[in-house]
Amino acid sequence: MRLLVVSFIALLFYGSPLLAADDWYRPPVSVTWQWQLDGVINESYDVDLYNIDLFDSSAELIQRLQSSGKKVICAFSAGSYEDWRSDASIFAPQDLGKTLSGWDNEKWLDIRSKNVHKIMLARLDMAVQKGCDGVEPDKVDGYRTNTGFPFRANDQLTFNRLLADEAHKRGLAIGLKNNLDQARVLSDHFDFAVNEQCFEFSECRTLSIFIKKGKPVLNVEYRKIYVDDLSERASMCKQSLALEFSSLLLPSDLNDAFRVSCQP
Repeated sequence: MRLLVVSFIALLFYGSPLLAADDWYRPPVSVTWQWQLDGVINESYDVDLYNIDLFDSSAELIQRLQSSGKKVICAFSAGSYEDWRSDASIFAPQDLGKTLSGWDNEKWLDIRSKNVHKIMLARLDMAVQKGCDGVEPDKVDGYRTNTGFPFRANDQLTFNRLLADEAHKRGLAIGLKNNLDQARVLSDHFDFAVNEQCFEFSECRTLSIFIKKGKPVLNVEYRKIYVDDLSERASMCKQSLALEFSSLLLPSDLNDAFRVSCQP
């Protein structure tokens, strides 16, 4: 009863519940999953968790998935400005850097900005309000490219740790998206890794630190040969299973046009 009262007071005054220490979802190694960010979500896959868009997914959808025994990870961009998002007007002009290559409607963010931090914490609160079990912040390795800002690797580590700490305070699991160069340093702060194309670029062993710590690696490959050539696919999946990764072959649009899982 006392914990319920304290939690209610925290919700009333701080906007998010005060949770007991370590009270958040931790996906296991070899967890099964589906990743779809575009189109009407296909809810029929028999998997342990879904990774879907934070803004585009309703609380009702999230509840339906959870009622069928699935956990729900909610994805959002933490390192880039997307001009179509409902909170786009809150960013200050000085928060916005260079346009992302290949993405005309996105600009890099100054991850040192207190305003950017405030907006990202509000997105974490949105994830709580919608009932997400965890989050997957994207674009958390901008320090490696020309963003238009002079932030460095240590600035990226500070920002990523802030996201992880604040997610955990809200009872949310959090995944590290790509950012292979900082994976080892951040593996204690994040609950799982989400990776794109590590087999295509021979980078997967860098993420084995997560597996060693009992945390899953959710990998997706887009290479056409893995889809079309059964022997190439079998070879890649054999490597994935040996590493205990949770690997999928998906369309790069992540629109559920097809899905192939390496897991039995």
